[in-house]
Amino acid sequence: MSAVLLLRPTTACVLASMLLAGIAGCTSIERSRSFSDERVSASTTALQVCSNCHGVKGISTSPNFPHLAAQSPGYLEAQLKAFRGHGRADPGGFEYMWGISAKLSDRQIAGLSRYFSQQPAATGYSSDPVREQRGKAIFADGISSSGVPACASCHGAHGEGMGAFPRLAGQHADYISKQLTAFQRTDERPDSAIMQSVAHALTNDDIASLASYVESIRSND
Repeated sequence: MSAVLLLRPTTACVLASMLLAGIAGCTSIERSRSFSDERVSASTTALQVCSNCHGVKGISTSPNFPHLAAQSPGYLEAQLKAFRGHGRADPGGFEYMWGISAKLSDRQIAGLSRYFSQQPAATGYSSDPVREQRGKAIFADGISSSGVPACASCHGAHGEGMGAFPRLAGQHADYISKQLTAFQRTDERPDSAIMQSVAHALTNDDIASLASYVESIRSND
């Protein structure tokens, strides 16, 4: 999920670095800055801070950080509040998002969620057609022998997301794999009993196949 923070406008420096240095695709944000000015627009915050990891328009160039573009605003808002309340503890959460989200008000969270939800979706990327075909079958039909339901039943036929269930289409395969693994470790993502149950029934190969397929889905599929 996401890296968001509100900075006061300044002529000295627009882009600060992000929390911890040395992780690919993300530099470090100055912790001493003030984030209390709610007059700063969500688009400015996205440029000043979120773009360091997630891209100005929510298209991340690093698989360490998820695409936020076209994501459900309700889902984004729920995740930011989960980070702020320390309810989401996967590695990217406590390393980056706990400190950042602590500075955000409900109004700022809602504004950022709306902003990213309105951006054009990421374009799918195909890298392993054979694995993607198996992932597509699991996504569409589930795995009856393991009690795994069809992913499409909650996330939409094309991974577009439905209600509280997030958009998956075009998301980084590595990120999807890490999140499914986090759901298997129930203390890291305690927010979804449904996904915990599903993830525990998946093998490593199932996860890799699903992740490859999800990444390959194009926004107009």
